[in-house]
Amino acid sequence: MTSPNVFVRLLWSLVVFFRFIFDGRFAGQVLGAWQGKLLPEGKGPSSPREILPPVPPPKAGPKRADSASALHLLAILQREGRLVDFLQEDIASYSDADVGAAARVVHDGCRAVLSEYVSLEPLRAEGEGASVVIEPGFDPAAVRLTGQVTGQPPFSGALRHHGWRATKVKLPDQPNNVDPSIVAPAEVEL
Repeated sequence: MTSPNVFVRLLWSLVVFFRFIFDGRFAGQVLGAWQGKLLPEGKGPSSPREILPPVPPPKAGPKRADSASALHLLAILQREGRLVDFLQEDIASYSDADVGAAARVVHDGCRAVLSEYVSLEPLRAEGEGASVVIEPGFDPAAVRLTGQVTGQPPFSGALRHHGWRATKVKLPDQPNNVDPSIVAPAEVEL
């Protein structure tokens, strides 16, 4: 069989295109032929649902961290930086110098944990106070609008915080025989 020239193929592609859209039986035969299953004449699908191939279920997105993982990270921040102790302490009665000294210890320990187990990058490259435009279709999980928010994007405003995105999280394995709700064990000196 000889191959038809480009003009004949163009004409037939238009004919087949419109027939495929408006003739369900023909569309079913074309899809069957495409899948290697030729249907007998007159045995095409009776509805458009029969024409369309089954749609695979959507792929599951990344698994959200469960509470055990969050508690494990909190336990590491407590162990290395005493974060929970610092946050649970009522600091109103302490001097600014005492709070500053304690904050430095907590900061150093918690920063070391983050640098070891979590890689972070800014969501926005602009510096704080920079003028930015938020275009239509922005991700509200990545950009929080504050102030007088009215109308539809694009929005113009000043960047107050660049945001953070975790690019890598690699926590050490949790011990199997430990209750994950224990953030810090009680310490008893003997």
